[in-house]
Amino acid sequence: MSKENKKTVVCSWNEWDPLKHVIVGRADGTMVQAPEPAIQRDWPEYGYPFGKYGPLPKEMEEKVKEQLDNFAKLLERRGIRVDRPTPLDFSQQVQTPDWKQESMFGCMPPRDLLLTVGNEILEATMSFRSRWYEYLCYRPLLERYFKEDPNFRWEAAPKPRLTERTYKKNFWNEFNAKSKEEQIKHTYAKDWVLTEAEPLFDAADVARFGKDLFVQRSTVTNAGGISWLRRHFPNHRIHEVTFKEEAPMHIDATFVPLRPGLALSNKGRAPLTPELKELFKKNDWEIVECATPAHDKKHKLSYCSIWLSMNVLMLDSKTVCVEAEENAQMKQLEKLGFDVIPVPFWAVSPFGGGLHCATADVYREGTCEDYFPKQIKGF
Repeated sequence: MSKENKKTVVCSWNEWDPLKHVIVGRADGTMVQAPEPAIQRDWPEYGYPFGKYGPLPKEMEEKVKEQLDNFAKLLERRGIRVDRPTPLDFSQQVQTPDWKQESMFGCMPPRDLLLTVGNEILEATMSFRSRWYEYLCYRPLLERYFKEDPNFRWEAAPKPRLTERTYKKNFWNEFNAKSKEEQIKHTYAKDWVLTEAEPLFDAADVARFGKDLFVQRSTVTNAGGISWLRRHFPNHRIHEVTFKEEAPMHIDATFVPLRPGLALSNKGRAPLTPELKELFKKNDWEIVECATPAHDKKHKLSYCSIWLSMNVLMLDSKTVCVEAEENAQMKQLEKLGFDVIPVPFWAVSPFGGGLHCATADVYREGTCEDYFPKQIKGF
């Protein structure tokens, strides 16, 4: 039976129910994006000093395409339906009435953009101008799901204007000139590049635990974005969380649910609020610190941290995909009772992340469960 003739069902409530249908990103044409207020790219040692932009080296792209294709085939061999986005010409200039941006980025990490909650897939706002039009890569898939699944709710958060009012002027120049200790003070103050001019969030800042959604306040997700999510999902409990990190971006290399009752926490980014630990303890959840990463520095031309070691993809509550070089993380997960599938994926890092980043759920078996019936007041 062809992929097109299979019945599409959109539904996923958490990160661990049996995965049956997933989107895996593509590396084609991924860019070191042109300068913009939201972020700086400065890699002079690799030929990309601040201000220079262009496609990632072709030999890197070919290696990543191979790893992504092999990952997709691995999932398909396990009976999981895999769809892929349609890349655009990411080297082109894009604009709105408010701004012009000299390049786009890519479509390797669908998790950044697409948030699946139940029978809904929500397109996140995004806070980078270079990623404003990234949703177009996924529209052919979402259009098909809409035709094939009468219960599918296709939603999009309000597209932000991303004017100069959205960003703090000269933030990154001043931030990067500070010591790590001074940078951490920004985390305590929740003071990063975004203002509160408009609601902003990336989907990858949301961790799904059934009825409870944990949303990280970060350099790409502001208070307005979390407020918007609370109003959009009134039947869910939305918990704002912050972790000890200089410039946080996306929760899935910091705090990862593995199965009911067990979550993996980044050993270098302790939670700032005791409420998070109290909520988990009160509901008989165990939080374990992740293993030490295999790498002690980032991949060249990568903006992602070494903590992609814990950026795992759960195929079900007993089976997990882990980057193949992360031996310590694989051993830890085996001791915790998981069947571990090693997946070569380190080369993908410069293109937008790890195994979880590179995927977006379409369908997991299961229903919406309340895993935290005992709540903490004010959290």
